[in-house]
Amino acid sequence: MAKKVNVKPLGDRVLLQICECTEQMKGGILIPDTAKEKPQEFKVVALGTGKVDENGKKVPFDVKVGDVVLTSRYGGTEVKVDDVEYKIVSQDDILAVVG
Repeated sequence: MAKKVNVKPLGDRVLLQICECTEQMKGGILIPDTAKEKPQEFKVVALGTGKVDENGKKVPFDVKVGDVVLTSRYGGTEVKVDDVEYKIVSQDDILAVVG
C-alpha cells in the first residue's frame, strides 16, 4: 500500500508518481538509468485545489486519485519528497487515462 504524501498541488495541477508498470527490461538487456527514456505513464497521487473559469465556477478535474495517466514527455516539474520522485503537471499536460 502506498504511503500518503504530504504535498498538495495548487490550482489545476496534479501530483503524479512513476508507475511501476513502466520499469521493464527489453530483451533481457539492463539499461542504465542515465540512458532510459523519460517515463510517460504515471499514477495520480493528489489533485490540486481546482481551476476557476471566467464566471467564477470551479472546473472539475478529468482525472481522479489512483488513475494511471499518460503525460507529455517533458512537461511538468520533477520533485523529490522522502526519496520518492514525483512529477507535478498541469491538467492540460495529461494526454490520456490508461484503462
